[in-house]
Amino acid sequence: MRQITVLGSCGAFPEPGRACSGFLVDWDGYRLVLDLGYATLPRLLARCPDGAVDAVVITHEHPDHCIDLHGLFRTRFYGGPRETKVPLYCPPGVLARLSGLEPEVDLRAVFEVHPLPGAYRVGPFTLTGVPLPHYVPNAGVRLQADGMTLAYTGDTGPDPLLAELGRDADLFIVEATDRDGEVSQPVRDLMTSAEAGRWAQLAGARRLLLTHFWPGNDRAASVAAARVEFGGDVLAAEEDLVIPLTLA
Repeated sequence: MRQITVLGSCGAFPEPGRACSGFLVDWDGYRLVLDLGYATLPRLLARCPDGAVDAVVITHEHPDHCIDLHGLFRTRFYGGPRETKVPLYCPPGVLARLSGLEPEVDLRAVFEVHPLPGAYRVGPFTLTGVPLPHYVPNAGVRLQADGMTLAYTGDTGPDPLLAELGRDADLFIVEATDRDGEVSQPVRDLMTSAEAGRWAQLAGARRLLLTHFWPGNDRAASVAAARVEFGGDVLAAEEDLVIPLTLA
């Protein structure tokens, strides 16, 4: 089985019945999590009982991308398997932020921490984390295995590194917040769906998955805007959506 499951698709806070940013990658039984924002943990546990995952990657410290990592910590610390620590790849700010929730217990009791940006071998994947502009340090993530490339921006403003992050990706997951007034900001830290399409096109990606929708946004309109800029398949992240990870 080689697929990615959407655990959550909202930015900022979850809409009813949804969750914030999160994805579960399953590659021949190796399970890697990309981000764990608000309300993603129950969906993860439904697929990985006791939090039995092989690795976790967190792009940055904002709670809509990392808060349920603390829930996964508690699941493993109090009730799940603890024989082997879970590799955790994240910018340093993630642990600094979450440690304030429960300072008497060190998250390193469960997680083996590796800093992002950086390059690592993670199970079957070559993982490359690259810095992208956001309000706090954010690492875009590129995963490669057996000729397949999956890329994920986390949160980001427009930046030339996006074209390299998603270069020839079989699936490029790009944030499309579409928050009112974003394009008029003097410093860009988020993107529109049209910009997501534009950068996916420049990257030569095969498929584009839009995510991190601002609550209340019309997702069909976001997909339509991205399709104007991108010639490949455009999908909207929806909770529990499963996408096969196939080669271009």
